[in-house]
Amino acid sequence: MRFFSSKPSRAATAAVALLAACCAWSTQALAQKSSASGNRNGASNSSTVRGGIPYATREDAMRFADDVAERRGLDREWVRATIGSARFLPNVPRLMLPGPVGTVKNWQTYRSRFIDPVRIAAGVRFWRANADTLARAEQVYGVPPEIIVGIIGVETIYGRNMGSFRVIDALATLSFDFPQGHPRAAERETFFRGELESFLSTESRTAEDPLVPVGSYAGAMGMPQFMPSSIAKYAVDFDGDSRIDLVNNPADVIGSVASYFKGFGWTPGMPSIYPVHFEEARLKKELLLAPDILPTFSADSFVAAGAVPEGEGLRHKGLLALVELQNGADAPPTYVAGTRNFYVITRYNWSSYYAMSVLDLGQEVKAAMAQ
Repeated sequence: MRFFSSKPSRAATAAVALLAACCAWSTQALAQKSSASGNRNGASNSSTVRGGIPYATREDAMRFADDVAERRGLDREWVRATIGSARFLPNVPRLMLPGPVGTVKNWQTYRSRFIDPVRIAAGVRFWRANADTLARAEQVYGVPPEIIVGIIGVETIYGRNMGSFRVIDALATLSFDFPQGHPRAAERETFFRGELESFLSTESRTAEDPLVPVGSYAGAMGMPQFMPSSIAKYAVDFDGDSRIDLVNNPADVIGSVASYFKGFGWTPGMPSIYPVHFEEARLKKELLLAPDILPTFSADSFVAAGAVPEGEGLRHKGLLALVELQNGADAPPTYVAGTRNFYVITRYNWSSYYAMSVLDLGQEVKAAMAQ
């Protein structure tokens, strides 16, 4: 994200902005460049506005704008002009739909998308260039460098691919045209309306154009792909230059990722996972898998149900979860014992496959650093 700063009232410019919105904002320069392709954040590097009719024509969008302006104490005409300038992105709702029912996940295939020589080499360069900042983040927040490096690498290959969708377009599309075929459509629509409101609130305090920021098709921004509410809650000015920049400033990115994990309860020094093996005679796998990845079992109750954490896992003082990673239809799943810290990683992206990729990439980069 761009820097946050105080700014004068927008009332003087609201009428001009609203007129510009009605003219459809034919072109707009992008704030960032994205040269990588084939990533979930968006494959193209375009400098033109994409999408259909502006949301200025939608009564529901304008009612929402009025509500946000009243709740947040923002200039009504500026909010209406900003939302009204957003355009419907027809491909975004399709990207939100879950895969076909019965699709078998494959951990090895998923892992290969993120653990490769290119990403590992980029991680080594990032770590070496920011070693002091990573060490300071661990000292301040308790989050080790390999976790932070793993997150940024999985998300954007260290800033190489931060997305190319205008954030205002993505958030408006998902707020007002979320696919109703999604099993949690109402819940997700509410979530994205909250993110749009948070984005508008933050942008209202800057002197910059709210139509410029770009990010993923879900509205995530910068190297760490923070959603607007996460920027508001967890982003930090980690280099003390009086502004927060999650696009170009690795120090702010590193500090903000560490701040995010601390905010969700990261415990310094606790492993994220332990290897686990089964004692088939007393295995109660369904019982262990019922809570999904939420740590629920003590080490003793884990063992009593036939899952034995290896090494230090037998002496783990906190709660554990049995994490199952499917390997397609023709191979047995992979299992690990996940701790509270593993669960914290999944608060960044609610997927055990994602969390394991973060851990594996971080470890691969750490190993490469020692070579």
